[in-house]
Amino acid sequence: MRTFVALMRGINVGSARKLPMADLRALCLALGMERPQTYIQSGNLIVDAEGGADDVRSLLEKGLTAQAGFAVDVIVREAAGWERYVAADPFAGNAEVPAKMVHLYLSRDAVDPGAADILARRAQSGERVRLAGGALWIDYGAAGVHGSKLSPSLIDKACGSPTTGRNRNTVLKIREMIAARS
Repeated sequence: MRTFVALMRGINVGSARKLPMADLRALCLALGMERPQTYIQSGNLIVDAEGGADDVRSLLEKGLTAQAGFAVDVIVREAAGWERYVAADPFAGNAEVPAKMVHLYLSRDAVDPGAADILARRAQSGERVRLAGGALWIDYGAAGVHGSKLSPSLIDKACGSPTTGRNRNTVLKIREMIAARS
């Protein structure tokens, strides 16, 4: 078995699409996965499973649809490669950039090479967009995510497949969780 990071998109936002993390962990065990761990309520999962990332994604998406009653896009990466994202953060090392304003976006498929340029043209003052380490990074600046015109649908379209984002604090916590599993 290998260890994977699975990120659920758009769950536990508002009053719809509720998915308790205890239910997610139980589902993983029922699907034959091992050692499921979650972090906060936004669908961050670390799990051991057979097969590759696409196998884990397919299994989780089908299981979540059956259990929750709605479709959930799941982005899966091997945990062994997570450090690559942390190291590639183009906004790291700048104390003036709050970690909660910097987001890593992972897409289901490879990010379109022109995604950062497309989004940068739509960015507002203070927002920065970079492609680094095979992922999209957005520094939302002082306006934050909620004040941005870089909507999830626009990010998906620019990247070429469904995406989900996590702020730098979450990216670093996932790294800690992976390290603690060893």
